[in-house]
Amino acid sequence: MFNYKAMNVKVLKTAGLLLTGTAITVLSSCSGGQQQQAAAPEIATLTVAYGNAELKSDYAATVKGRTDIAIRPQVTGFITKVHVDEGDRVRSGQVLFTLDQIQYQAAVESAAAAVKVAESAVSTAQLTADNKKMLYDKNIISEYEWQMADNALAQAKAQLAQAEANLVNAKKNLAYTVVTAPCDGVIGTIPNREGSLASPSSAQALTTVSDNTEVYAYFSFNEKDLLGFTANGTKSVEEVIAGMPEVELQLADGTVYPIKGRVATISGVIDNTTGASNVRALFDNTNGMLRSGSTGTVLIPYTSDSTILIPQKATFEIQDRKYVYALNDSNKVSSRFIRVASENDGKNYIVTEGLVPGDRIAIEGVGTVVREGMVVTPRDAAAGQDAK
Repeated sequence: MFNYKAMNVKVLKTAGLLLTGTAITVLSSCSGGQQQQAAAPEIATLTVAYGNAELKSDYAATVKGRTDIAIRPQVTGFITKVHVDEGDRVRSGQVLFTLDQIQYQAAVESAAAAVKVAESAVSTAQLTADNKKMLYDKNIISEYEWQMADNALAQAKAQLAQAEANLVNAKKNLAYTVVTAPCDGVIGTIPNREGSLASPSSAQALTTVSDNTEVYAYFSFNEKDLLGFTANGTKSVEEVIAGMPEVELQLADGTVYPIKGRVATISGVIDNTTGASNVRALFDNTNGMLRSGSTGTVLIPYTSDSTILIPQKATFEIQDRKYVYALNDSNKVSSRFIRVASENDGKNYIVTEGLVPGDRIAIEGVGTVVREGMVVTPRDAAAGQDAK
């Protein structure tokens, strides 16, 4: 006979076991949640506040000497002597090259002999003309004969003048065989040595003399830069140059040239092909550290008051839009779109929209550790220390 009581007891026992298992599961879940909360990663955060931003805009630049003079011969000849070497510092008038002088010396001697011949011809023509004049005055000869003698004298004098001019030209050509420095400066590359043919028509110069006691750093402002500096055209270029701060030059190795410079000129024309205007900054170079042809980066400092400044590493991009991870009161992070100014120093951004003072943002682990909706353990850190 079927025992209903026994079945009821078993059912109750089974239900008790199920309830017990459920309770264990619930407790385990709660315990796991507590473990997850305890395991929230510690992330450095920044509390946004207004401050003064001191940034530097950077512009790629090419350095050139105050004068870069290509040295070319004025006569054709083979180089017989190179008196300087690449990198030598020379003075104005110093001999740089000597060309073969034999043919030019011979031309001088020939021209000098032609002058002596012309001088003798003038002396003879002068005697003849004087004699004819005396005879003409005594009515012994006709005016025609005297006039012919006088014309011969004038012709001889003209030939003498031509011979003397040829002598001057020959001496000048001889002098041109000695090529000298037109100014103080530093010698550039010397592509041709002794035995090479030098000519005024050669495409390649003998060398270049760069006067680099002062150097120019050439860079460009785009149209937007110009509008910003001129306050949308309300300031003249002269006012912009006068009001610009001293600039720095960052060298190719990342170091900053110790002497500050100043913006000297800004072109008034925007190049249609590049959309930029040429700018020239002047730097003293008395120690000769800067060389013509080197490259660098011009740094222009500027200060912005009452701005929000955040490190660039606190941001990430999605389809050219910048975002940060902001924390709520529960330390849960969520992405937030921000707008930043175009000017930056390569390390920080000026935020123009999307953040207000008091907001907290993650400034480490962005894109690696921090994810959307994650709960983190905030660790307050100074922006200046974390931005390094």
